[in-house]
Amino acid sequence: MFVTDPAPTSVAELEDRLTTPSAALVESLAAGAGDLVVLGAGGKMGPTLCRLARRALDASGRRAQVYAVSRWSDAAAAEQLAAQGVRPVSADLLGDGDLAQLPDGGDVVFMVGAKFGTSSTPSLAWAANAALPDRVARRYPKARIAALSTGNVYPLVPVSAGGAAETDPLGPVGDYAMSCLGRERILQHAATTRGTPVSVVRLNYAVDLRYGVLADVARQVRAGEPVDVHTGHVNVVWQGYANEVVLRSLAHASPEVFTLNLTGPETASVRRIATLFAQRFGTSVTFAGQEADTALLSDATLCHGLFGYPAVPLRTLVDWQAAWLDAGLPTLDKPTKFASRDGKF
Repeated sequence: MFVTDPAPTSVAELEDRLTTPSAALVESLAAGAGDLVVLGAGGKMGPTLCRLARRALDASGRRAQVYAVSRWSDAAAAEQLAAQGVRPVSADLLGDGDLAQLPDGGDVVFMVGAKFGTSSTPSLAWAANAALPDRVARRYPKARIAALSTGNVYPLVPVSAGGAAETDPLGPVGDYAMSCLGRERILQHAATTRGTPVSVVRLNYAVDLRYGVLADVARQVRAGEPVDVHTGHVNVVWQGYANEVVLRSLAHASPEVFTLNLTGPETASVRRIATLFAQRFGTSVTFAGQEADTALLSDATLCHGLFGYPAVPLRTLVDWQAAWLDAGLPTLDKPTKFASRDGKF
């Protein structure tokens, strides 16, 4: 069932919608075993994923802890999660500490990643995205591991082709994309040699209203800045759905490695999205460049067949994003750089 609710009017309401579990998620987590350890929980998606898991486990009646592991430079975020029943764990996963000090878990969600700034410090991308997964896989050899990856492991594809499928040839461009493929290969090695059950989830552009592709475009339109449409098409997906799919993918983790594209069903036109925002804001919009024939696009048919369509469709997300900015609600200064075509972030 698609959401037709009005836009969230506060951060609390947004987070409530992002963290309300479906019956399918409750059933899926009820069948798990052991505690859930979320590594890299302090990022953009981590806090809402942890709270979503906590609420789903509570609804299932299953007694399991949700451990949120991060450096927690934002102590208030850790305190907020603790108040919601999640257990924050402070750890520098890229440091020299012994990962044996991390809590045990039957399920692990790997959300650690380095993207922005890695064009100038590529070694950071490889340390976080490829080297760390080996240490994590050795620390949790028998746990089910769901690892966030990215659609950037695919090459740019013709817009008319409908996106790259999981079985299509890979073609990462730049250190970020190549190191993310390194993450996948390292975890595949753990699955092959130690029998670790693994799911790899290739995500394209979650939308939270505080950040995301839609927020990027909407802010440009409101500011009267030209919208570059050279990368003229993009995939986006509601973050609540994205987090749910990551958690439900644990049930599909396998030593054969379960690989899944995660995004919305639409091939969204950047020009059309910008025009819709201009109409909502009562302003005009100008464009720079001309749409290329290729873009970073993924075919998420497998995802939608297994987990259903996102409850919040693209047009609703556009309406919500416009209302959010009109109301002056908080945003994060974390642009997606979705228009980059050279792999430099």
